[in-house]
Amino acid sequence: MAEYFIRGLTEGWITAAQVIAWSDEVVVASPKTEDWMLEISSASPEDRMGVLHHLHAVQGEIQPDVLAALLAKK
Repeated sequence: MAEYFIRGLTEGWITAAQVIAWSDEVVVASPKTEDWMLEISSASPEDRMGVLHHLHAVQGEIQPDVLAALLAKK
């Protein structure tokens, strides 16, 4: 999801507010919060570059098939 949001913010079809809302959902659903979750959740919707920066801190591997499916729906 982080890569999807990175592309969306970079290309302009996702807003920082949408990423913040997603991060809020992740915080609630996650058994353990991580720093990037809290940083994005507490970011300002006007700070697109700050949100983008925090998205790059998300750990994990990109799942190309999932990413492609998400991008196909946009």
